[in-house]
Amino acid sequence: MNNNYLFSSQTTDKLNKKKIFQICLLKNLFWNYGKKKQFLWFKENVKKNDIHNLVYFNELLIGYNLLRKRVFYLGNIKYFYLYFDTLIIHPKFRNQKIANFLLKINNEIFRKKKLHSFLICKKKNKFFYKKFNWTQINISNFGIDDHVFFKEKFIGM
Repeated sequence: MNNNYLFSSQTTDKLNKKKIFQICLLKNLFWNYGKKKQFLWFKENVKKNDIHNLVYFNELLIGYNLLRKRVFYLGNIKYFYLYFDTLIIHPKFRNQKIANFLLKINNEIFRKKKLHSFLICKKKNKFFYKKFNWTQINISNFGIDDHVFFKEKFIGM
């Protein structure tokens, strides 16, 4: 990754309004729902201990990844995991290995925190994630409370 980039990893409670606004603007480049809906989604779905990995070029947010700390139960035992939610690179900065950098950072976070992770992606993206040791799982009996997906278009890893 280029030396002119700046990386920051922060929990939601450490983000200021300017950074949240930058995140919503970047997400809206891909998911064009409008800034207000992006901000509303953020406010309703992102919790204070979720992790935001940010890559800047000068003052511009060009890469973003969200890891949402969530819970699942296996029998009566409660486990925490990191839901790998958003990975987005500004269109003008793609093909510069920024996504690769963020995936490597995430793998370090998973190891350091000793937590499992889960992601949902389009079937066509599965080979990208496999390069970073993600494996496909059977999602037929799996669900996430705060995320809806269509099993015919998406896979779990």
